[in-house]
Amino acid sequence: MIYTLTLNPALDYVVEVADFTEGSINRTKNELKYPGGKGINVSRVLKRLGVSSTALGFTGGFTGDYIENVLKQENIDTDFVRVNGDTRINVKIRGGKETEINGASPSISEDDIRSLESRLALLDNEDQLVVAGSLPSMLPPDTYKRLMIRLKEKGIRVYLDTSGEALTKALEASPYFVKPNHLELAELYDVSISSVEEAVQYGKKLLDDFDISHAVISMAGEGAVYLHGDEAYQAKPPERPAVNSVGAGDSLVAGFIAKHLLSNNPDEVLAFAVSAGSATAFSETFCTKEEVVQINKEIKTAVLNE
Repeated sequence: MIYTLTLNPALDYVVEVADFTEGSINRTKNELKYPGGKGINVSRVLKRLGVSSTALGFTGGFTGDYIENVLKQENIDTDFVRVNGDTRINVKIRGGKETEINGASPSISEDDIRSLESRLALLDNEDQLVVAGSLPSMLPPDTYKRLMIRLKEKGIRVYLDTSGEALTKALEASPYFVKPNHLELAELYDVSISSVEEAVQYGKKLLDDFDISHAVISMAGEGAVYLHGDEAYQAKPPERPAVNSVGAGDSLVAGFIAKHLLSNNPDEVLAFAVSAGSATAFSETFCTKEEVVQINKEIKTAVLNE
């Protein structure tokens, strides 16, 4: 079974406002509500790709109820720890420039952490866990690392997608897979990465330094670089205008997992992953399997280490 872990979910509220004016009354043209959080996004895209998962993490209040109800409607299993306080609301205002207002996380108690640990303790070596997204501000930056060490001891594959200090600490637990973008990878090594060649150089260093099996470095319009052992590959998306940046990286992770379950061919896995990320970027919402399959026919891959 695949599980996804989202410790800092949100109800995302997107409003489109014509000619947004600060300090004035503005009326929305369109609005949209949906569950937010990288692990939850991965579960939602996996479902669209025909792969079942169970969403774990923390939810609370009426906003937490909304998230769980939407996932239930999409036939996604959940086993969230319910916390005191409301799951945060993130507001995204689209009016000329896009403005984001991210809400504060509810408090997470020691009992909440223990409840989560008891759920993770039920996983075995047949299971896989996606650890994704930011940490609530009150949790220490090594939270993911501590959880992952226990899982690794049980032979559970962990797919990691986070950033900042949480990423730096979690890498010490040697995840099976990691997906930084080129800016996050550059930050890890205090360098500048502006080319595919530099992404390959530091991506291979990442594998060696932290004993990681698989890494995908996302590079926006340049697609993504996939590193496994001594091998390096690049896949570039079709040239189309991006409509939606929300969830594209999470879709890439879901696409990688969905194809990796079926194939050990790195070209196929990377092409499908980039197709999923691109399909979401080209759509108003998350990709469908049909869109991914169609874009996959247009994806070009290249071996970089020959």
